[in-house]
Amino acid sequence: MKYTTRQSAILLLSDGTIFHGKSIGISGKTFGEVCFNTGMTGYQEIFTDPSYFGQIMVTTNPHIGNYGINDLEVESESVKIAGLVCKNFSFNYSREGASGSLEDYFAKQNLICISDVDTRALVSYIRDNGAMNAVICTDGTSIEDLKKELANVPNMEGLELASKVSTKEPYFVGDENATYKISALDLGIKKNILRNFAKRNCYIKVFPYDTSYEELSAFNPDGYFLSNGPGDPDPLHGVIDVAKKIIADDKPIFGICLGHQIIALANGVQTYKMFGGHRGINHPVKNLLTGKGEITSQNHGFAVKKNALEGHPELELTHIHLNDDTVAGMRMKNKNCFSVQYHPEASPGPHDSSYLFDQFVENIKSSKV
Repeated sequence: MKYTTRQSAILLLSDGTIFHGKSIGISGKTFGEVCFNTGMTGYQEIFTDPSYFGQIMVTTNPHIGNYGINDLEVESESVKIAGLVCKNFSFNYSREGASGSLEDYFAKQNLICISDVDTRALVSYIRDNGAMNAVICTDGTSIEDLKKELANVPNMEGLELASKVSTKEPYFVGDENATYKISALDLGIKKNILRNFAKRNCYIKVFPYDTSYEELSAFNPDGYFLSNGPGDPDPLHGVIDVAKKIIADDKPIFGICLGHQIIALANGVQTYKMFGGHRGINHPVKNLLTGKGEITSQNHGFAVKKNALEGHPELELTHIHLNDDTVAGMRMKNKNCFSVQYHPEASPGPHDSSYLFDQFVENIKSSKV
């Protein structure tokens, strides 16, 4: 019955292109960079991933909401996407372990969603024209007014967003009697990353994004972790300086996604905004050190410049994305430092990349000998 009474809604792209659909019942408008994720499952993990902050998510899987939500299947404490675009929004759900419906979940957090959109056409358009700003409108605001508001939305390039999602106060994860201690810099950290460290006998103290090296070191950690997160890495000058100090002291350091990009910038290797980005759970990566392939989860709109990395005397390319030959991982030749662009904690392979957490712990072990 809800389907027949739902209001019309639109998605307006910054180049003036309009896609039509239906509101799921939450009135208003929301702005962000429109992007798409090709995963066939895991929509709740996507919606709560801090790396998606400021982005309007298009799901290529046509059915969203069909298995409801589970309060334990979150990567942060709240929805982080700016809005959702989908084909079929399921108001009803069927899963024994569900805590409730996606409709109620969105209503509690006032997340605006447009469904009944031709998402195949929309994704094809983004692939051809690149990621761009957009607005979802479900309240009847005129096109001309929306265009004026959309013109004032900042572009993702040059936009610092880690401060919007980072913890405000330090907190601890794991057993305080664990063998190893890790200082983690929260640029938008995912819960499952922390779980992976904790189950490897690590006690983690998570710090706000703007924490100094001195504060991180006061925990007396055995290693340092730079997390994933949203936005452009280039404006994070303080974080880059912290990474430089960790590297200079040759402390074990591991970076994922945004953290990987920060390590590149700390070494003078530039990053760039990708045309469309990588977002999905089936991205093929080759480990150049072992020759093995990995099926990976990825979520990034920025990447490390490959030619600059390959020309750097202190860095080595360790992983390559097989679809477009972009940088997926690197390490320093003479320092205890490595990083990957993808998300080993997401385990879509299902566990192809989990060895990276073991590798970090091994690096910590060797540094303590």
